Amino acid sequence: MGLAIGIVGLPNVGKSTLFNAITRAGALAANYPFATIEPNVGRVMVPDERLSALSRVFTKGDRVPPIIPTFVEFVDIAGLVKGASTGEGLGNQFLANIREADAIAHVVRCFADDNVVHVAGTVDPLDDIETINTELILADLSGLEKRLGNLQKKGKGGDKEAREHAELAEAILAVLGEGKPARAGSYDAPIPKEFGLITIKPVIYMANVGEDDLTADNDFVRQVREYAAAEGASVVKISAQIEGELAEMPEDEAREFLTDLGVTESGLDQLVQVSYKTLGLITFITSGEKEVRAWTIRDGEKAPEAAGEIHSDLERGFIRAEVIEWDKMVEAGGWVGAKGKGWVRTEGKEYVMKDGDIMNVLHSS
Repeated sequence: MGLAIGIVGLPNVGKSTLFNAITRAGALAANYPFATIEPNVGRVMVPDERLSALSRVFTKGDRVPPIIPTFVEFVDIAGLVKGASTGEGLGNQFLANIREADAIAHVVRCFADDNVVHVAGTVDPLDDIETINTELILADLSGLEKRLGNLQKKGKGGDKEAREHAELAEAILAVLGEGKPARAGSYDAPIPKEFGLITIKPVIYMANVGEDDLTADNDFVRQVREYAAAEGASVVKISAQIEGELAEMPEDEAREFLTDLGVTESGLDQLVQVSYKTLGLITFITSGEKEVRAWTIRDGEKAPEAAGEIHSDLERGFIRAEVIEWDKMVEAGGWVGAKGKGWVRTEGKEYVMKDGDIMNVLHSS
C-alpha cells in the first residue's frame, strides 16, 4: 500500500523546486507560470531507522539482509490559476491527477523575493490558499452536478442505490455551494469513490520559507497556521531551497547541515510523518535473514488484513501470526533469542496491528 500525495499550489510558490529536491526527479523549475507541463510523479523511499537496526540484527557474516522500505509517491501538479476549474491556464487536465491522490500537499509561498515573480503580483498566502481552494471546490461542484442528473434519472427508474447516492450528492452540493470543501460537511453515508471529489481529501499546508525563517515563524507562516487550525489541517514548514541542497549531500553531511541550521528533521521527513498521521496510517515490518521490509496499513487494521498487504493468499489462508515489537527483536538479537525470552506472542484473527510490530504469518496453503 503506497501513499500518493498530490502537490498543488499557484505558479512560482516553489512546488517544482520542492518536488525536484525531495524526489531528485529533475522536473523543470523556472521563474514563469506553467513550468510543469505534465504531471511529474516521483517515488520516495520513507526513511525508517528501525529497518537499519533490524538489518544489523539479522546480518550473518557477509550476508546483510536488504532493506525494503515503504514509499510515498509525489505527484507534482502544474501551477493552478484562477479559472482552472473552467479550463484557464492548464486547467482541467491537471485536476484529474489530483483526484487520484490520497492527500493534497498545498504549497504556499511564505517568503518575499523580488527576484521570483508572483502570479498575482504580491505575496499573500491566505489569498493564494483561497484561490486554489475555490478552484477545487468549483471543480467538485461542476463534476457532482453532472453526476446528480444521472443519479436522479436512475433513481426515478427504481434504482434504490442511485436514489440514495442522489440524496448524498445533494447534501454535498449544499456544502460546496457555501464555498466550503466537501470534507467540511457531515453526511449520513460514506462518499463513494466514484464521486471523484477532490475537496474530500485531507490537506496538508506546506509553508515554503527562506532559510532565515526555518527556526522561527514569520508573519506569513503564522497566518497559514491560523487558517489551517480553523479547518483542522496540519502545517509543515519547509524550505524548498534548503531541501534542494540537502538532496545533493551524503546522509551524514545532510544531518550535520540540518544541525547547523538548528533543525532536527528535513522537510521531507516532517511531511511523511504528518501525512501518515493525517491519513491514519502505520507501518508494520517483516524481518529475517532474507530481508527486512516495511509495509503500510491503516491504523486499526487486523492481522489478516495486514497479511493481505504482503500477499492476498496470506489473508485468505491466515491461521495466526507471531508478533513482536521491533525494539524487543533488536534487544533479543533475533527470532531465536526473542522466543527464548518469551517475547514473541501468538495472535489470532482479531489482533489489531500496532505501529512497529514485526509479524510472521502462519497460514494454510
